[in-house]
Amino acid sequence: MEPKWLQWAKSLQAIAQNGLTFAENQFDIERYEKIREIASEIMAENSNGKFEYIKNLFGNEEGYSTPKVDVRGVVFKDNKVLLVKEKADGGWTFPGGWADPNETPSESVEREVFEESGFVVKVKKVLAVYDRANQGHTPPFPYHVYKIFFHCELVGGEKSNSIETDGVDFFSMGNIPNLSASRTSLGQIRKFFEHYNNPEMPTEFD
Repeated sequence: MEPKWLQWAKSLQAIAQNGLTFAENQFDIERYEKIREIASEIMAENSNGKFEYIKNLFGNEEGYSTPKVDVRGVVFKDNKVLLVKEKADGGWTFPGGWADPNETPSESVEREVFEESGFVVKVKKVLAVYDRANQGHTPPFPYHVYKIFFHCELVGGEKSNSIETDGVDFFSMGNIPNLSASRTSLGQIRKFFEHYNNPEMPTEFD
């Protein structure tokens, strides 16, 4: 689970963002802006982030506060799973990223897999919808995130790197490389191998 200070900071940020979305009274607006500052101070005090950076990060969020959606493609071939190597931290992960507006979830993940690996895939099933905060990812994230994992069928293409990745390969369960802990966990990989070997398993959530 996430540390309490992070939960408090994100809750205060959501209250401030929602309040600023609907408030019309100038005094209320000032109060919500102060709440946003307090949220930024809590996060800066307990992380490596600078106060002004975090304040600007929160300030760029507009409209009603909702979780962000991260989509990941789980692609198997010959009892091995597709992973890509992130340039950002050198760790390996299921290909994927933020879902884009004007795309369905399946369109988003199929695009992400192609962009990051070079492989063309077709979504077959939703394997899991997880709350990132409950998955043990590190480091903690300033936003509330839902992670959707899709089992995708490999239908074409060939492996190629991208502006975000500099490695693409298939790995057996006994040969998983160093992972990008912010994006993918060993427990998730192990669970999805179970789904691969037992296709009747139901979608998981929460």
